[in-house]
Amino acid sequence: MGQILGLINGVITIYSYALIVYILMSWFPGARESQFGMFLGRICEPYLEQFRKIIPPIGMIDISPIAAIFVLHLARIGVLELFRMIGW
Repeated sequence: MGQILGLINGVITIYSYALIVYILMSWFPGARESQFGMFLGRICEPYLEQFRKIIPPIGMIDISPIAAIFVLHLARIGVLELFRMIGW
């Protein structure tokens, strides 16, 4: 079961980094229109959209990615705690 925990933790970590890279790409003109940017958009936008529905942008600043990354962090802690509670 340690392998499953490691896999879940790894997937959450990689997805968190993908979100950060996707967010940083918005600072560079044309970066999101590249092949890599479009790939990240396909995997990150559905998740980020859920937070944008709840948290509107403040002027030109979109803080919903911060909440999205925070929720992923809480999910990682929750999974680790769940596995700890069941004794794996």
